[in-house]
Amino acid sequence: MRFLIIICFCINLIYACMLKEESWNDGESFLLFLQRHNITTQLYFGLDKTERELCSDIQAGTTIQVLYGDNSKKIKQILIPVNEDLQIHIYKNNGRFAVEVIPIESITRKQSIKINIITSPYKDILSATNNRFLAYEFARAFKKKLNFKQLKKGDYIVLDFSQKIKLGSYFGTPDIYAALVSEGGKKYYFFQYDKDSRYYDQRGRSLTRFFLKVPLRYTRISDRFTNKRWHPILKEYRAHLGIDFAAPRGRKIHAAADGVIIFKGRRGGYGNAIIIKHKDGYKSLYGHMEKFAHVRVGEWVRQGTLIGYVGSTGLSTGPHLHFGLYKYSRAINPAKVLRITKNHLEGRNLRKFLASVVLYKENLTKASKDKVLKLKNMKLSSKIKLAPLKRSLNDKQ
Repeated sequence: MRFLIIICFCINLIYACMLKEESWNDGESFLLFLQRHNITTQLYFGLDKTERELCSDIQAGTTIQVLYGDNSKKIKQILIPVNEDLQIHIYKNNGRFAVEVIPIESITRKQSIKINIITSPYKDILSATNNRFLAYEFARAFKKKLNFKQLKKGDYIVLDFSQKIKLGSYFGTPDIYAALVSEGGKKYYFFQYDKDSRYYDQRGRSLTRFFLKVPLRYTRISDRFTNKRWHPILKEYRAHLGIDFAAPRGRKIHAAADGVIIFKGRRGGYGNAIIIKHKDGYKSLYGHMEKFAHVRVGEWVRQGTLIGYVGSTGLSTGPHLHFGLYKYSRAINPAKVLRITKNHLEGRNLRKFLASVVLYKENLTKASKDKVLKLKNMKLSSKIKLAPLKRSLNDKQ
């Protein structure tokens, strides 16, 4: 929010502007969003395949910032975050609306902190750090691994984590690499393995119950996951929030894990798509289907259940399955979760994990002997350059 407020201060020297925030509605498409704001839909049709797919990944509840000018009647700019790295920027330049994908400028800060338990982990983390994202992520990540009600005054937790900082404030989901919980003098450790982003105990035994399998027999991987990538030829940022499995038209697609179907239908650039909600905060998306199997929204499906068939619906250059994976609405690389599907680590993975445990324990031990660190805001400057783009379109509305 401060990002656009700074811009408003500058523009207010010449123009009367107003910043408003709104949330992305559940089930709303980018086309409907444009129509609702009286912006020509040709802006959407001027996007390429990858950009339209990116528009389909905007999550419900995402905070959108709209900058109005001319007595708050005409839109000058809109920022729509797609993930924690990229955002869609709509702006008006010389009477024309243009759209581009730009990075969210931020820095990442890593630290280890100790939190003494007074009331509850959530409240105590929030009180000590003013970081609601960290408090929420800890409660969400470990609520099924710990009984928070048993933690009493005198107990403590230690966290080794990193988080993005934008314009002096924390934002996005922090990565908790390791956690130590001291309850009644007994210590419990939790460690994240960077190869699959799952939590394990100090012996490499999995603490995450979610297991994923490849949803089809595929010919090859035609496109891999990327959060943010600068395209040297197109001179723009690109993202592909999933894996594309090339396969013959009509090839069977199965549920990658147990879960409930929460969406079935057309989903923007993904064409015919199904979304399944799994345990531990995961959701999987299956796009470009030729047709659906006999499943319905609200139905519980087991891993391996037939849900559809490979096709090329939506924005697609050939038959394939776009497979997306989300953890608490944040797109993650499915390959990292598909790679390891056992209850415990073995061989090379175990050796690498145990080596990281030694380092994490050192960080946790050091932090547990120090005072609680109050996180400080950090200043970060950002600018939006209103340069005309090749996809600029006349606004006829």
